[in-house]
Amino acid sequence: MTKKELAALVVERLKEEYPGADCTLDYNEAWKLLVSVRLAAQCTDARVNVVVKGLYKKYPDVNALAGAPVEEIEEIVKPCGLGHSKARDISACMKVLRDEYGGKVPDDFDKLLKLPGVGRKSANLIMGDVFGKPAIVTDTHCIRLVNRMGLVDGVKEPKKVEMALWKLIPPEEGSDFCHRLVNHGREVCTARTKPYCDKCCLNDICMKCGVSEQIKQKE
Repeated sequence: MTKKELAALVVERLKEEYPGADCTLDYNEAWKLLVSVRLAAQCTDARVNVVVKGLYKKYPDVNALAGAPVEEIEEIVKPCGLGHSKARDISACMKVLRDEYGGKVPDDFDKLLKLPGVGRKSANLIMGDVFGKPAIVTDTHCIRLVNRMGLVDGVKEPKKVEMALWKLIPPEEGSDFCHRLVNHGREVCTARTKPYCDKCCLNDICMKCGVSEQIKQKE
């Protein structure tokens, strides 16, 4: 079985297991997802979803948030951790959206990457979830799981994992595939406990579950 054949099986099984997988950050406008994904660094999505309610109540749009003192943003978002740097990035990002894009989030990957506080993971999330374009979001769940499955071999650097997955995952499946990895990583293939391989829908094809000798990997 080649990596591409393995990837096709993984995609189909996760699709059956988690048919409704979606982004777990709450948002109804693109700029709010930008804010939330920055706050989600080293913080749970559940906590971010609570914290942003207070932020948006006080600053309900891009212009309001762009004009807010960084110190006031920090006071609201500090429960998410790293409050100073996150507040600084959010403020700077909203200013760019206000001044250069008329308050709108650009639908161009390279332009997204130039926004303060936006890296490849965030840019891919916006491209996939907001604009419905091909995307590979290499968060910690994605990196852990694709290594365990054998889709990549001991690769931990997010960009390298992303580039490897672009060669294996159909573009139209990438965004949903990564959301399903998050679900699977939280519920079954966990990080802080031993993975629940006995109830995993991939246990007969996953490298982690002791079937590495069955999979001949070909480039």
